[in-house]
Amino acid sequence: MKYVVVLGDGMADEPLAELRGKTPLSYANTPALDAIAQKSEIGMVRTVPEGMVPGSDTANLSVLGYDPKVYYSGRSPLEALSIGVPMKDTDVALRCNVVTISEDDVPFEEKTIIDHSSDEISTQDCTVLLNAVKKELENETYHFYPGTSYRHCLIWENGQVVELTPPHDVLGQVIGRYLPKDDTLREMMKKSYEILKNHPLNIERKKNGLRPANCCWFWGAGTKPSLASFEEKYGKKGMMISAVDLLKGIAVGAKMGVASVEGANGGLHTNYEGKMQAAVDALTKDGYDFAYIHVEAPDEMGHQGSVEKKIQAIEYLDQRVIGPLTEALEAKQVDYKLLVMPDHPTPIALRTHTSAEVPYLIYDSTKKVQHDWKYNEAEAILSGNYLAHGHELMNYFLK
Repeated sequence: MKYVVVLGDGMADEPLAELRGKTPLSYANTPALDAIAQKSEIGMVRTVPEGMVPGSDTANLSVLGYDPKVYYSGRSPLEALSIGVPMKDTDVALRCNVVTISEDDVPFEEKTIIDHSSDEISTQDCTVLLNAVKKELENETYHFYPGTSYRHCLIWENGQVVELTPPHDVLGQVIGRYLPKDDTLREMMKKSYEILKNHPLNIERKKNGLRPANCCWFWGAGTKPSLASFEEKYGKKGMMISAVDLLKGIAVGAKMGVASVEGANGGLHTNYEGKMQAAVDALTKDGYDFAYIHVEAPDEMGHQGSVEKKIQAIEYLDQRVIGPLTEALEAKQVDYKLLVMPDHPTPIALRTHTSAEVPYLIYDSTKKVQHDWKYNEAEAILSGNYLAHGHELMNYFLK
């Protein structure tokens, strides 16, 4: 038996008036999911423990079977693992987003955060910008490391885990009250804006109708993580397939394999087919028992507040991952179980994450069952199946 998780990050949502009271998941055209749902178990699961921040870090740890209350030490340290950053026990890692803030003629503290992803800037371009910041601001205490797209890392030697606000939580708001209370971090952010606002690459971006990536934003502070091996924990050799450093870092910490998929970028136009094929190859050629396909696009479109693009991301997930994946495994006569779910909701109306329960679907190719439901939030609730502790779902799925 082989096992596959298809994780549509932030895919769950709330009913929207413009969709006639449906959620993007229930409104989207998803023939592959609809066909599988009739042969599956569906239900609801709480992935984010009460009292914890609803991030992709805590939620994906939970989906992978790691209780966030036990294993979570901060978001950025997991990403640091992914990009090979050497962390000492006394180091603190921080996420360094390169974001877009307003360039109006007001003091820095009165500017507004416009886009947490700087128009989904490419890794190549953003690395150029980060290196400009690094040249001016790096010293013996603070070290910058490039990651993927707008997502980068700052290591603070002998640092402190300070309270910081994710940029996607304050989109459209004046930044002053959300800046770090730590004087040095706040000043570094302010200086990064001065370094980047007139950088030639940003001038060129604006000429091409793109938002400038003009400010570093620090958040997600934490200390060196320690995860148990996934294979030792569950007896399955696992492969992670994701464009996002956070998920790759979790995999490195859990001693899972990490697939490299060309063109996978965490955006709406990622290489869906490449991710699907990487999972099929891992399970049928490379000796893996378990594959985790993480697709970031629904979450990114939720943060952008785009109903149309979030629906498109869900349809791409259905048509370009789930449909071809199941066809490929069945063509190879592989017995498999499939888990489809979001990690958390990213409601269009809020443009950020919530802790609400999410719908799951479990399909077993060896079992012949028939139901009338489809896979969405409303029907998952009606099923009556409910797990209160998300980290228990993986054991339920595998065993």
